[in-house]
Amino acid sequence: MLNARISGIASYLPDDILDNEMLSKMVDTNDEWITTRVGIKERRILKKENTGSSYLGIKAVEKLLESTGTKPEEVELVICATSNPDYRFPSTASVIAHGCGLSGAYAYDIQAACAGFIVALEDAAAYVKSGLRKKVVVVAAEKMSSMVNYKDRSTCALFGDGAGAVLVEPTEEPVGVIDAVFHVDGTGLEHLYMRAGGSVHPACQETLDAGDHYLFQDGRHVYKHAVTDMLTSSLSIMERNGLSVEDINWLVPHQANLRIIEAVSSRAGVPSEKVLVNIEHTGNTSAASIPLCLDEYKGRLKKGDKIILTAFGAGFTWGAMYLIWDL
Repeated sequence: MLNARISGIASYLPDDILDNEMLSKMVDTNDEWITTRVGIKERRILKKENTGSSYLGIKAVEKLLESTGTKPEEVELVICATSNPDYRFPSTASVIAHGCGLSGAYAYDIQAACAGFIVALEDAAAYVKSGLRKKVVVVAAEKMSSMVNYKDRSTCALFGDGAGAVLVEPTEEPVGVIDAVFHVDGTGLEHLYMRAGGSVHPACQETLDAGDHYLFQDGRHVYKHAVTDMLTSSLSIMERNGLSVEDINWLVPHQANLRIIEAVSSRAGVPSEKVLVNIEHTGNTSAASIPLCLDEYKGRLKKGDKIILTAFGAGFTWGAMYLIWDL
């Protein structure tokens, strides 16, 4: 029986830093207020002109190919998770594949908001386990700054730009992507979305004047559901795989808000030393947050480590994945 393992991981953060002090000069906020409420000190911003999420994704995938010794022509499929595509069409994955010279690969995007990476990773695992593909790149690339209103103090402190990528390959060992559970609840639409720019409310002078092309978030509602849903999905995936808290080596939650992360881990009974967190210097990078975090801590991860990944995002869409590390 084939399983699907992560055989390589890489990430990319842009050079420019927007810290809380700098942000306080742009909007009515301060370091103490931001740190206390969301646990973020700084975030990276892509300022290079005429570049979008694909630029971040290309950088991450290039590092992935180099670190794994993978030739571009060996990659058969690229799946890109993003809420910030370069264009409404074509897919950002196609731009990334072209930019990395992956001429033999098919490529497409998925939209699962902040849960995008683990959803795309399950897709990749299904291709590999079925035997349809042998080398699949999953890349999560998010230029979140492109949808942030830096006059809105309730959201502008949260988000940063970045990308993470993994290579997924077959193995006969009992490692890799073991199980996943996902849910969606469309009643969450009005609490976290971009009002205009799609086919319901196409761009026009009225939508521009109203500021409807920026991210909107009902923070309290999202917080409540994020904690509940990330917690229940994590416990569900553990229960159906016969795992106790003691069995788990690491919990890697979507880096949305430090208070959410702490609430989920404490209610699940997972000690803080088992929870991987990097939000302080990355901010919320949406779908890119989990691979960015895994890559940052990969030196601490050991072959055979049992890892729970969990995320929650717009849609509402959420879920958890059970992964056995094999790097």
